[in-house]
Amino acid sequence: MIVRNFSDPEVLATTYIAHRGAVARMIMTSRFLTGIEFLAYAILPPGNTIEEHVDPVEEIYLVFKGGGRMKVGEETREVGEGDSIWIPAGEPHALENTGDEETFVLVIAAYPR
Repeated sequence: MIVRNFSDPEVLATTYIAHRGAVARMIMTSRFLTGIEFLAYAILPPGNTIEEHVDPVEEIYLVFKGGGRMKVGEETREVGEGDSIWIPAGEPHALENTGDEETFVLVIAAYPR
């Protein structure tokens, strides 16, 4: 069994800026996982944007707190607490925090079957 907490040293050591907009940390990675590439979280300050980018993995963004404007491919929608967004592999996507509080997103990434 592997247990990770957001405040574990192993998690904090992975801190990086995700696509010029969010502070992100890896909770678990393919170092241990076999069917999932990673489990991470991102904190997006008000007014910041996770810039549009393309990943070779499919992803799910789960908004735990806050919200904003999510773009996947040609579609743009407002998203908020409790929303899960599926992002197909190879599809351009971005998230803008349009609110006045931090947006907290859990990110799950896996290679398509």
